[in-house]
Amino acid sequence: MDAQTKLEIEAAAFRRLQQHLMEDRKDVQNIDMMNLAGFCRNCLSRWYQEAANERGIDMDKAQGREAFYGMPFDEWKSKHQTEATPEQKAAFEKSHKN
Repeated sequence: MDAQTKLEIEAAAFRRLQQHLMEDRKDVQNIDMMNLAGFCRNCLSRWYQEAANERGIDMDKAQGREAFYGMPFDEWKSKHQTEATPEQKAAFEKSHKN
């Protein structure tokens, strides 16, 4: 496989992951993703921002989140994010001890 094809396949896989998280599984909360996988939508948006910055594209945290979420982050939160339960918060503290 040549480098360009590999890049296109990786980009397609990323877009599918983004679609899955943003359209198919809006019900899954970021804290649950952090507790189970160690990353969430915010991590993905930060990695997107960092990749843009590494390529000389000026993008701040809010712009990275909007690019990933497809809307301003506050709008996403108001539509889809719930307050973390005490159990979710306890699981987060347990899984992120350092």
